[in-house]
Amino acid sequence: MTQTIHGQTSGLQPSHVHALERLYRRRVPLDRLLTPELLRTLAEASHGCRRQVGVLVDRTGEVRFVVVGDHHKLMLPDLGRHRAADGRLRGLRLIHTHLTQEGLTRDDLVDLVRLKLDLVLAVCLDSEGEPSTVHYAHNVAVPDGENRQPYDVVGPVPVSRAELDVRQRIAEIESGFAQTSKARKVHGKDGRAILVHVSDRKGGRAEESLRELTELARTAGLAVVDRVLQVRERIDPKYVLGRGKLDELVVRSMQLDATVLVLDCELSPSQASAIAALTDMKVIDRTQLILDIFAQRAESRDGKLQVELAQMKYLLPRLGQKDDALSRLTGGIGGRGPGETVLEIGKRRARERITRLERELGHLGVQRKQRRQRRGRREVPIVSIVGYTNAGKSTLLNALTGSDTLAEDKLFATLDTRSRRIRFPREREVVITDTVGFIRDLPTDLFAAFRATFEEAEDADLLLHVVDASDPASGDHMRTTEQLLGELKLAGTPTLLVFNKADCLAPGEVERMAHERGGVAIAATDRTSLHALLHRIEEILFPGGEVELLPRAPVHEEDDAPEVEVAVEVAE
Repeated sequence: MTQTIHGQTSGLQPSHVHALERLYRRRVPLDRLLTPELLRTLAEASHGCRRQVGVLVDRTGEVRFVVVGDHHKLMLPDLGRHRAADGRLRGLRLIHTHLTQEGLTRDDLVDLVRLKLDLVLAVCLDSEGEPSTVHYAHNVAVPDGENRQPYDVVGPVPVSRAELDVRQRIAEIESGFAQTSKARKVHGKDGRAILVHVSDRKGGRAEESLRELTELARTAGLAVVDRVLQVRERIDPKYVLGRGKLDELVVRSMQLDATVLVLDCELSPSQASAIAALTDMKVIDRTQLILDIFAQRAESRDGKLQVELAQMKYLLPRLGQKDDALSRLTGGIGGRGPGETVLEIGKRRARERITRLERELGHLGVQRKQRRQRRGRREVPIVSIVGYTNAGKSTLLNALTGSDTLAEDKLFATLDTRSRRIRFPREREVVITDTVGFIRDLPTDLFAAFRATFEEAEDADLLLHVVDASDPASGDHMRTTEQLLGELKLAGTPTLLVFNKADCLAPGEVERMAHERGGVAIAATDRTSLHALLHRIEEILFPGGEVELLPRAPVHEEDDAPEVEVAVEVAE
């Protein structure tokens, strides 16, 4: 075994190094907390260099790591993937010294939980360097719904009375982990997540943002087990929410068996790397969450290429993070010297892929333009449905045209533009187009990639701005949509506000909102509520005409509700 001394080794004298190396010779049986030999050697080494000294002991009793810190704390080495499996402990226990009579520190307990150590034990030394008392802690299994710490702390205990059958305690802990794991139902297919919003000011906007992040996580397939809202004077430049709060989240994640940390902001590559290193959790930000949803939902070739382009642009700067596993490649004739690193090759290939995707999307954009020109020659009016995500746009398209476009109570349920025809009386036809929903702080790369999706709206004769009237944040959603329409240069297109989900509020409430804004109140799930909307559409597109709503034969025998006469077909 290599007798490497880990930690802060600078300034150690040769005698100190020899004392630390002797620790590798000690063994600690699994049925004991520590031995007199190890206790004496630890105390001598720590008192000699006036620093905290610790050892990581495996279950065979061998010392695997010797670590030296400063006067106040230890920095444990990277343990790699050693027994890093769910449902069991790491198989290592930390035994270290404290130069004062303090008990286990927060760092000790965070290391215990984060690394899933078998045990953490601190030996307190007196002013003469003699061991006086012992403090130790071990993990415990915490069932869902039980609000307690995921560890038990014992101490102070006199050194002469420090006894514990560690083997038996480990067996009890891992048995508890197994039972808790069986009892815990994971509803999210992609894991259990803690959501975090950090704000530098108070107000209701933070709560609304966190609620929206919850819906995004649910749409992505995550089970949200906890939500954290922190208000700070300023955002921490490295950890966003601060080191202390992040340590608390590590403990909380152990309580709830959470493996994913979702932050309601866009993390820089260095921030994401620092948080992941400290928590040992999968760390994703709001942008990455939205990209993942888009990747799941895209169906058409256009949509899949646009999502991939946005993902590549998001990942490109994050390829620059240091990776110790990278090696130098492509030497030889024509490639002497340092050569090209794996990192450089990855970046070059990513840029090549981005160029190829942009070229393909450009070709598809030409095809869409040609289809729109053919529709324009036929002089068929175009109505585009726009609005905040999950406002009911796809449901409205289905209700107006009798189509079966996917409509779910989720954010971004549909991404691909769909066009259908609706025929008014006297052989008047209109093309109805559904577009991808808007959202607050839409990622820049994603907005740029999906800009082509809104080309259909550029040729629209009328925009139906659908608003979820039942949402408490409907005002903010309307402003977000209007702002994005302005960025798309669509602010000058005639727009009709459609206040949806009138059936979710008190009778007359949505009608009042619509009257104040010159809009129309509907419930997209109730086709009979669409008469006023169809009247307004025809009045705007065909001024001076008279609207008649003709019933047609029901699609299903059990569905006898009158429907607007429509001819459903995909627009060319």
